[in-house]
Amino acid sequence: MAKKRDYALAGKKADRRVDAPAVEYLPRDPKRYSPAIGLIGCGGMTESHLRAYRAAGYRVVALCNRTEAKARHRQAEFYPKADVYTDYRQLLKRDDIEVVDIATHPHERVKIIRDSIKAGKHVLSQKPFVADLDIGEQLVELAEKRGVKLAVNQNGRWAPHFSYIRGAIARGVIGTPFAAHLAVHWDHSWIKGTPFEQVRHIVLYDFGVHWFDILSCFMGDRTATRVFASNAISPSQSIVVPLLGQAIIEYDGAQASIVFDADVKRGREDRTYVAGTKGTLCSEGPSLTEQAVTVFTGRGVARPKLQGSWFTNGFHGTMAELLLSIEENREPSNSGRNNLKSLALCFAACRSAETGKPVVPGKVRRLKQ
Repeated sequence: MAKKRDYALAGKKADRRVDAPAVEYLPRDPKRYSPAIGLIGCGGMTESHLRAYRAAGYRVVALCNRTEAKARHRQAEFYPKADVYTDYRQLLKRDDIEVVDIATHPHERVKIIRDSIKAGKHVLSQKPFVADLDIGEQLVELAEKRGVKLAVNQNGRWAPHFSYIRGAIARGVIGTPFAAHLAVHWDHSWIKGTPFEQVRHIVLYDFGVHWFDILSCFMGDRTATRVFASNAISPSQSIVVPLLGQAIIEYDGAQASIVFDADVKRGREDRTYVAGTKGTLCSEGPSLTEQAVTVFTGRGVARPKLQGSWFTNGFHGTMAELLLSIEENREPSNSGRNNLKSLALCFAACRSAETGKPVVPGKVRRLKQ
């Protein structure tokens, strides 16, 4: 009888609603630093960049794109007073511009990043940062040598649910994580007919790097020991590259999995589950932008009400962290060096999917395109 009573009391305590732990998950702007910013590359995604920057009050003074009409379009939309360039080197010559946001395609980004660093500019690079870890390390070392900050636009870190979870983990809310399982089921067929359809690992690399990156954040200083991954073509997809991908990641004393089903037409779902020695964090919803977080601890169950959305908070957060790191003279949490660990995990998954064998992160230095 005593055991039954204990179990009943434990069950009631576990189901008890409690206040959510206070976690700083929203982007934090610098107090005084407000530099002139230049955007290099004005493609489709930069609408989200500029929308977030305008809402945050950031000073974008120059826009650059090889196709002038694209830069003019962004100018008219968001920053009418910004100057327009078709050659990024002309933008880099401006002494007033201290920070550049480089949002070009990966194959042309490395040279622009290198030239920007040499010009003494702080850099926010679009993700994925690089396709070669050795080149990434060279860029990181160059930035350190030149005394400028190099950050990566891993905007998923500031998606409200991801940001809250990583903040709660950092605060020790659930103790030491020993299991992390992330699954996304959605329709990625919008890439048909675009250059993205030619990306060999569109799911595991171009899209999936967000999840490998956030997993690295969740696991903190731990380094994965092995990755086993696979991919496949769905019987209903019309895209030529695989839209199904999955990875199992091993750590000393922990395990993780990431599942991508990118050909789901109905019943879409996005779920994140992190279990630790003192509790569990769970987030779920029908999409990346509609998520509800639940915190399970010995105190009871908490459901924080989060503000914002992935794109609003995400693009604001990546630039805000870079600017704050400049003001505080420290390495940004989304630095190029920090991101190399996430890329090593991602590259290992891609190689494992190609070979059918487990891969040690860091052994694969270059992603096959």
